[in-house]
Amino acid sequence: MISISGLTSQTALRLIDVTRDRQIEVMRDDPANKRGEDAFRERIASISTPEELVADFEVYSFVMKAFDLEDQIFGKGMVRKILESDPVDEASLLNRLTDSRFREMHLSLEFTTEDGPQDPDFSNETWVNEIVDRFYNRQFINENDNQNGTVGTVLEFREEVAGLNSWFEVLADKKLTKFFQITLNLPEQISGLDLEVQKKLFEDKYDLADLADPAEQERMITRYMAISDVLNPPQFSAGSPAVSILQSASFGAQFVPITLDVATVTFSASQLYR
Repeated sequence: MISISGLTSQTALRLIDVTRDRQIEVMRDDPANKRGEDAFRERIASISTPEELVADFEVYSFVMKAFDLEDQIFGKGMVRKILESDPVDEASLLNRLTDSRFREMHLSLEFTTEDGPQDPDFSNETWVNEIVDRFYNRQFINENDNQNGTVGTVLEFREEVAGLNSWFEVLADKKLTKFFQITLNLPEQISGLDLEVQKKLFEDKYDLADLADPAEQERMITRYMAISDVLNPPQFSAGSPAVSILQSASFGAQFVPITLDVATVTFSASQLYR
């Protein structure tokens, strides 16, 4: 894994962008990852129910990691109930959860649809490859996030931005919420407010439709990283191996330094509504 510790977020992002393919290749060669992938490819087609999935720990763990649910792996009983949930019943466990990761996994596995319980066909090679690619992409994001949380949030934003249609989708994801709070200069304290109130505060600040423009996405990313690095300055090391790689790499573009004056602002509940 490439070390990005000590780099500014802008520099770190450029570095991992140019080394992404190599990082994924290294992850695919990792013995533990290869065992998990092989188990998934060999046995997923024989699984037809949520009960069978959670009973095969290797396959189950691989799927959970692919959907960024590694922290929930040992809640097998809950996961089984979620996968058995009726997606159209408002009272079902799936629809009572605010964590969008579970819904994403539910929709992909399709053990239950609006037509009731299903017997999904997991032998489709295209689907299998999509889950495998998803697993490694998620490992890539998480490992870089562990080194630089700002960069990890940017990678998450890139993953989700194309499908963002409402502020409720943003508010269902902690990283996306943080991204927009910082970029739009909204205090993190608003997370304690009612969702409708939070949605209104975001709507008054920004039109999500603007993100259809790739240039606007990049503008938001640049602003987020610049502000985050002001608020949490990286411990820069001139002798970092990562810096040497950057100096010898050809990016076809110059780094443009950005200076932002971030004023210290104190918020009170009453100020949020002014």
